[in-house]
Amino acid sequence: MGYGYYGYYGYYMDWTYLLVLAGAILSLIASARVNSTFQKYARVRSMSGMTAAEVARRILDRNGLSNIPVEHVSGTLSDHYDPGRRVLRLSDSTYHSPSVAAIGVAAHECGHALQHKEAYRPLQIRNAIVPAANIGSRMGIPILLLGLLLGGGSFLVNVGIWVFSLAVLFQIITLPVEFNASRRALVMLEDYGVLGEQENAKAKKVLSAAAMTYVAAAAASVLQLLRLVLLFGRRNDD
Repeated sequence: MGYGYYGYYGYYMDWTYLLVLAGAILSLIASARVNSTFQKYARVRSMSGMTAAEVARRILDRNGLSNIPVEHVSGTLSDHYDPGRRVLRLSDSTYHSPSVAAIGVAAHECGHALQHKEAYRPLQIRNAIVPAANIGSRMGIPILLLGLLLGGGSFLVNVGIWVFSLAVLFQIITLPVEFNASRRALVMLEDYGVLGEQENAKAKKVLSAAAMTYVAAAAASVLQLLRLVLLFGRRNDD
C-alpha cells in the first residue's frame, strides 16, 4: 500500500483530497456567513441617513481624494477600489443604501483608496505580484499536469507547483491589506460622526465576516498547495 492511501476491499482513497475538501468547506462557510451578516445589517438604517455613496464621497473628500469618483457598478457585494483607474465602485446592494452594512462596506473600499494614497507597503507588494499571481492561478496546475502526461518528469511538476505558489502568495499578502482597510474604515466612520458607537459595532461585524472570506480563500489555497507538495513528494518516494 503506497504512502497516503487507505485500502478497503481493493479500493483506495487518496487522503489528500480531504485537504481540498476542507478548503472548500471553509470557503462555503465564510461565504454563507458574510452574506447572512450583510443581509442582517442591511436592514438596519443608519442614524445619519446617509447613503453608502454619500459616505464614501465624504471620506474621500476629507482625505484629499476628491479626484477619485464614486461610481455605481452592477452586482451584489461587487464593491471595489480600482487603483489603476483610481475609481471607487459600489454595487447595487451598497450604492444607494443608507444601511449600516452598506456604509461599512463603502468605508472599507475607501480604506483601500487611502492605502493607495499613502503607498501602504503590503498593498504595493500585492499590486506588484498581480500579473504573476494571475499566471500562477491559470497555469500552475496545467503545467503540473503536462509534466505528468509527459512521463511524470520532476522538472515540469516542480515548475507547476512553484508557479501555483505565486497565486497562494497573493492570497496570503491580501490578508493584511484587507484587515488594515477595515480598521481604517471603522476609525473613520466613528471619527467623522457617520456612525454611532453601537452602529459602528454592527459595521464591524459585517467587515469581520467579509474578512473571513479572505482568510478562508488563503487557507484553501495553502491546503491545495500542501496537497500538491505531498503528492509530488510521494511520487519521488515511490
